Amino acid sequence: MERPVLDLSQDAAAVTAQLVDIPSVSLAEKPLADAVESALRALPHLTVDRDGDAVVARTRLGRAERVVLAGHLDTVPIAENVPSRLDEDGVLWGCGTSDMKSGVAVQLRLAATLTAPNRDLTFVFYDAEEIAAEHNGLKRLAENHPEWLAGDFAVLLEPTDAKVEGGCQGTLRVRVETTGRRAHSARSWLGENAIHKAAPVLARLAAYEPRQAAVDGLVYREGLNAVMIEGGHAGNVIPDSCAVIVNFRFAPDRSEAEAFDHVREVFEGYEVRLTDSAPGALPGLSHPAAAAFVEAIGTEPAPKEAWTDVARFSVLGVPAVNYGPGDPRLAHTREEHVAVAAVLEAEEKLRAWLS
Repeated sequence: MERPVLDLSQDAAAVTAQLVDIPSVSLAEKPLADAVESALRALPHLTVDRDGDAVVARTRLGRAERVVLAGHLDTVPIAENVPSRLDEDGVLWGCGTSDMKSGVAVQLRLAATLTAPNRDLTFVFYDAEEIAAEHNGLKRLAENHPEWLAGDFAVLLEPTDAKVEGGCQGTLRVRVETTGRRAHSARSWLGENAIHKAAPVLARLAAYEPRQAAVDGLVYREGLNAVMIEGGHAGNVIPDSCAVIVNFRFAPDRSEAEAFDHVREVFEGYEVRLTDSAPGALPGLSHPAAAAFVEAIGTEPAPKEAWTDVARFSVLGVPAVNYGPGDPRLAHTREEHVAVAAVLEAEEKLRAWLS
């Protein structure tokens, strides 16, 4: 089979179509990673490194600041939407057009054409973002080669509909557990119903007033919610155990430890077991590079009301924002598409910022 080749002399919309036409479902990114690596190694102004199916290219111009532009190569499973299709209205359809091959195309175009940017640049193309965190290529890079990701400011080109979304929320999940004593439901007075004992847990959640936190001028809304209840053995048994699964989305001014401490305070008197946690990311909009970026994009920044891989940069001490041409509402859908004009505009705005 002939190895795919990328032509980076075309504009970002055309490069998006090329990327879509190289299938790269999570854990099967190698052909696309090979094509990206080959295209970047042909550019003499870049130093290129690779770890697995993650490719990192850097300028070394001795500039006062370094900006990292990052994006993932993988997509969710194809839904009969490859190859790409360009319609008469200037809309490109296909798997990954929004999430996030249009953003990756913008990265590649800038890598190819910005030979003398006003800041040193690092371009990160990584694998396995769409599946379990254990496979995440950016996580692997941060563990194996943190120096490759060093910078003063980072932009993750996830789809934001061309809005600047600063940082991201942190997230954790806990099990709030209750215990009782089993009995036959016909003689329930002989038992203690653990599900009934969970009622005060739900009452605390219903009465909880989430905090709003201002960070770098952005207001992050927190949320503490039950997302699942586990309990019960059979239709005729009084249950002796129950767990309310609670998700806490917290502002990035809290650490994971502080967030967990807060949740334990809310459920004082109950056994609270942490099952999953990921830190938030500070937007760092006060940094000169970030301020220049927001001015270049020309839109009012908003908080990222979700968790994204910008958090991995935050752990490394690199403030980061999300910005990309795709519409996040179209991500992972069979009808995924992106406007050609939006891709070209993202390329030009980033070029203006870095020129």
